[in-house]
Amino acid sequence: MIPALWAGAAGCLLFVVVFLVDGLTRPGYEPLRHPVSALALGPRGWIQTVDFLVCGLLVAVSSVAVPWAVSSDSWAVWPLSAAIGLFGVGLLLSGVFRMDPMWGYPPGAPEGTPEETGRAHRIHDNLGAVVFFSLPAAALIAAFALQDPLWRWGSGVAGVVVGAGTLVFANAWEKEAPNAGLIQRVTLIVGLGWLGLLLGAGALGAL
Repeated sequence: MIPALWAGAAGCLLFVVVFLVDGLTRPGYEPLRHPVSALALGPRGWIQTVDFLVCGLLVAVSSVAVPWAVSSDSWAVWPLSAAIGLFGVGLLLSGVFRMDPMWGYPPGAPEGTPEETGRAHRIHDNLGAVVFFSLPAAALIAAFALQDPLWRWGSGVAGVVVGAGTLVFANAWEKEAPNAGLIQRVTLIVGLGWLGLLLGAGALGAL
């Protein structure tokens, strides 16, 4: 079970590193404006696609080990495992179904959001909802499932921050705000940072 937890923690770190580095070095891409999912478009789109697939798979696999890593008799360890698994699966499938070109990316794409979007884009949108709501849900569930007061409070705070960030990002996306990409990145970094630390602590027997 321990290797699965380490794999999940590595997946969280890898996902963040890839979208930060690729976003900063991608021609025509604006990290402060464009969402992470847009990195799956264009000539280098395979990098983010692989990032979705590999990291999603690693997190999904790690979720199976969570109930055995948490020193608690609380029933909440099972919903915690399910929420983490749902997040991983949502991340993985986000690599299968890509968003449509928009907001000027890739270069030459229409500015703004098209009135009509493709089937893959609509599925990607739904998967995004799964990803961005299962992550704060997992953190909030952890606040009840874990025994250590520091982990309980830390998880609760992470859940609130990521949940609020998700709502702010959704509003920024609808309004096509120029800082939508930044809001999404901060939300993901907080959420994946929490999850990576949780899985790493579980591997070390510190939960």
